Amino acid sequence: MIMLPVTEVFSSIQGEGPYVGVRQIFLRLPGCNLRCPYCDTVTQTLQEFRLERDPGSGKFSVFKNPISVNTLSQLLQNYNFSLHHSISVTGGEPLLWASELRELLPFLKEKGIKIYLETNGTLPEQLLQVMPWVDIISMDIKLPSNDDNLWDIHKSFLRLSLQKEVFVKIVVQEDTKLVDLEYARDLIAEVDPLIQTILQPVTATRGIVTPKPYQLLSWQSFFLQKLRNVRVIPQTHVFMGQL
Repeated sequence: MIMLPVTEVFSSIQGEGPYVGVRQIFLRLPGCNLRCPYCDTVTQTLQEFRLERDPGSGKFSVFKNPISVNTLSQLLQNYNFSLHHSISVTGGEPLLWASELRELLPFLKEKGIKIYLETNGTLPEQLLQVMPWVDIISMDIKLPSNDDNLWDIHKSFLRLSLQKEVFVKIVVQEDTKLVDLEYARDLIAEVDPLIQTILQPVTATRGIVTPKPYQLLSWQSFFLQKLRNVRVIPQTHVFMGQL
């Protein structure tokens, strides 16, 4: 029996990137291979996970972790797939559970719902394991922090992602360095300048400051020198009060 740990399951509105505003089922998985300073998501595996009974109600049922893939797939069917654009498989980093997702995703695809993968773009081998069932890839490019440099692995991941619909999201803050943005811009341009790129101003937290308006305009112009489709989109679910 294949078991999968889960953080939470709920129905809400996508608040980031080009699909902002669409209705999705969110399947959030624990664990992450990175430690981003602005991250506000619970990544540890808990003994229980919560599943929202009625969208927007804040009322949850609680289940033991981990849960069998078969039982989880049955729980997901309690949501009306016809009302939802897709299932957002998110985290943490969901590709840490690629072997388990290989069992779950085919069943969901058979039910006719799209699979929207949110990933930090650092596990290309695991991406290949689930690629046949994924429709849309939301890939983060992580700008260097604590001297970490992920450029080469991001490039490999992005090249593989071209097999599907993919867009790139870059979280920026007030003290983001232009040299890091240049590396990110040139990396995307080298893979394909048509890849949609989202500059996402960070939601202020723990002393991390949101960029000034003039910075966002300047950075967007800088990216548009080499890329064709660059948008600035904040985390809209935050000020909508959505999960």
